[in-house]
Amino acid sequence: MEIKQRRSDGLTVGRSILLLLLSACGRGGPARSDGPYDLILKNGWIIDGSGNPRYRGDVAVRGDRIAAVGFLGAAGARETLDVSGLVVAPGFIDMMGQSEINVLIDNRVLSKVTQGITTEVTGEGGSVAPLTDRLVADDSDAMKKWHYREDWRDLNGYFAQLERQGSSLNIAMFVGATQVRLVVVGKENRAPTAAELTRMTAIVDTLMEQGALGVWTALEYAPASYSKTDELIALARAARRHGGIYASHMRDEGEHIDDALNEVFRIAKEADIPAEVSHLKLSGRRSWGQMPRVLAKIDSARAAGLDVTADQYPYIRAATSLDASIPTWAESGGWDSLLIRLRDPATRARLHAEIVNPRGESFFSAAGGGGGVLITGTFQDSLRYMQGKTVAEIAAMRHRDPVETVFDIVLAEQGHRTDAVYAIMQEPDVQAGMKQWWMAVNTDFGGVAPDGPLSTQSAHPRAYGSFPRILGHYSRDLKLFPLEFAVRKMTSLAAQRVNLSDRGLVKPGFYADITVFNPETVIDRATFEQPHQTSVGIEYVFVNGQMVLRKGQITNARPGRGLRGPGYKQPR
Repeated sequence: MEIKQRRSDGLTVGRSILLLLLSACGRGGPARSDGPYDLILKNGWIIDGSGNPRYRGDVAVRGDRIAAVGFLGAAGARETLDVSGLVVAPGFIDMMGQSEINVLIDNRVLSKVTQGITTEVTGEGGSVAPLTDRLVADDSDAMKKWHYREDWRDLNGYFAQLERQGSSLNIAMFVGATQVRLVVVGKENRAPTAAELTRMTAIVDTLMEQGALGVWTALEYAPASYSKTDELIALARAARRHGGIYASHMRDEGEHIDDALNEVFRIAKEADIPAEVSHLKLSGRRSWGQMPRVLAKIDSARAAGLDVTADQYPYIRAATSLDASIPTWAESGGWDSLLIRLRDPATRARLHAEIVNPRGESFFSAAGGGGGVLITGTFQDSLRYMQGKTVAEIAAMRHRDPVETVFDIVLAEQGHRTDAVYAIMQEPDVQAGMKQWWMAVNTDFGGVAPDGPLSTQSAHPRAYGSFPRILGHYSRDLKLFPLEFAVRKMTSLAAQRVNLSDRGLVKPGFYADITVFNPETVIDRATFEQPHQTSVGIEYVFVNGQMVLRKGQITNARPGRGLRGPGYKQPR
């Protein structure tokens, strides 16, 4: 306050102005003199998310924004934390999260916050909007079991519900192409009519204006697998009109991955849209070892002018539903149709033969059979004894064939999905992808917790450990890449990719999403045998300027927001 107190002293006035200018320049300047901050993180190693080398300094927060970065001297704050020896980084961004409903069941989203995640991107295939009364009725059993309500029908309605409910982290949403197809076409294996496709693109237009980040496909699953490329190009063009991107869980991640990538490239080119390959992997033993060639293929597409990037999780097992082992044609018409087919001996025999000798990708065969398929979650409480057992183990208990056991479990679940983990990848492929500079990070799992309503289900360890595993195991212990490289993948790369402006960097003016971790101790602890274990080494997490994790313990703050994309138009 020196300017106000001693205006007669011209030298002092000039020096004060100079100090203010230096402060505005960032890391080199002292604290601003126009009042106390809400928070100062002192003496940390700042890894700002840009990929630049770390440096020592302080970070000040005022309200929901970063106010200053540098050596802030004796500047005052409501709370000052000495973070000496710790890394101060931007909050981590989960590029594929799946917590859109979980957050309504348990708004702590504990498994995400405890690994330093402050923003989750979700909407793979299925999304919270658009919703119809018919689709809500399909979810009625889940709502009864988990005690939540789908009271919205569009993205604005969901974000309003999220605000009322509260969340420990931010949620950003894509339009799921599967969801749009369900609303307009339904569950049938057919192409949309011209009028239906016009309606589908209009829905994408509307949701983009409500803040969606783009359109996301999950083409390995029914009914999305029934979509032709021209349909996807039309939806991608609608997203592009509003500054969005196209993301895809591709049709095939194994032996036919080249064809699947070529489809992504075609959509990116014809829709003139950036494209993101979701959880890039090489699935199945016959495809192992090809990751360097696949990465080179994407690099070639980028060199040719296409804006294509990818993301991944750092594990060799995938998680999806048990029915993903069944050829998708059997789900035409929906779950009731699938159950009817599984009860028909002739159709069941045909499905059995196709699973054992697949023409395309099969999760069951890619995992090497029932021994590579681990049941992690059942909807029916009476089947919970299967959790933690492989299909082969369950088949042996029942003296049944493993494929027939898959059919039996799907029927016993009475139209609800069984969660499973598939051993389909190899470590060298995972590491090759991780070293790529354009590869972001995801968990591909909803937020869960060791206690509370979601603790009864098993989980994949990626739900708790993806980000600390990269920081600790791969960066620090294996030395695959510098810590600054890893942090950039988790922060600014992801934020820029999905157009989340003012996030992803430790920079004055940016939102105060901040993760503070110990570089010497950060590591994942969750395993496939005991997945409900939080990571260690994440000390503090701030979301929009509020502390949601203190010394590894979650607080009562729920400052998370629904984040809007570049096409957002505020309602009149």
